[in-house]
Amino acid sequence: MELFRIKKDIPFMRNALIFNVISALTFVAAVFFLLTKGLHLSVEFTGGTTMEVSYSKPADTDKIRATVSGLGLEGVTTQTFGRAQDVVIRLPLPKREPGAAKLSEKEANLLIGAQNDKVLAALKANDPDVQLRRTAVVGAQVGDELAHDGVMALLFVIVGVMAYLAIRFEWKYAVSAIIANLHDVVIILGFFAFFEWEFDLAVLAAVLAVLGYSVNESVVIFDRIRENFLKLRKATVTEVIDNAITSTISRTIITHGCTQMMVLSMLLFGGPTLHGFAIALTIGILFGIYSSVFVAAAIAMWLGVKREDLIKPVKEKDEADGAVV
Repeated sequence: MELFRIKKDIPFMRNALIFNVISALTFVAAVFFLLTKGLHLSVEFTGGTTMEVSYSKPADTDKIRATVSGLGLEGVTTQTFGRAQDVVIRLPLPKREPGAAKLSEKEANLLIGAQNDKVLAALKANDPDVQLRRTAVVGAQVGDELAHDGVMALLFVIVGVMAYLAIRFEWKYAVSAIIANLHDVVIILGFFAFFEWEFDLAVLAAVLAVLGYSVNESVVIFDRIRENFLKLRKATVTEVIDNAITSTISRTIITHGCTQMMVLSMLLFGGPTLHGFAIALTIGILFGIYSSVFVAAAIAMWLGVKREDLIKPVKEKDEADGAVV
């Protein structure tokens, strides 16, 4: 299905160097923010307490955060979910003195319970109608395990994508596609580090989804390049790649446009629960298109991809075709 057909190929590869320099600078900036600021990990990774409270009228999350932070707690986050009257408060685990003996599970639960009671009392002092709906605790050990499992999942996806591309195409395509995919992932993480957005399990799921989404776009372009090597016998490698990208533009607009509409609806109407997930997908979709066209295809071209990489030359049959007397 095509919304429109472009008769003349767009010379994407003519300016590939400029776009890749911009891409490299963006990548370096993302790495810099990750190293200097780091990710603002949620309590799912660091360990802590989640309290869900309900008010009789729309809640002021800034005031609630200031009230809780006034108790000496650091790293407190507050956000509404579902309704404007419902608020989720994420608290760190109670701090202990350096060198203190390790607490038993019962003692740790008592400290967490005392901290939660203290927070709820402070909230009730400002609004007696506030009601505690639910509390959940994530231990530091569980948070470490989730972080480890998340990193391992990311590595397994990367290795799987590389193996798939190497088997389906050729190593030059596998290398170019995985560089483009890592480019997308690092830039997403860089955005979250720079703006100090909370990085939770939903955002991690979005990053993994972007990996698959981005490689799908690269595979479509690589498939078209392979077809063009068969059809456009006299065309240069640059002309083959430009034609492959141009001929898939309509498909790209339909696919990514429809996906972005769904993601945009989650961003606007999904509330804080889906906000990070939708933001990560939005960044990933936009940079996924960019990287597939200007990063993956350009790197494949610079690695020296040629017709012989995908199509084995046909050996000419010997005219004698038999023993020579």
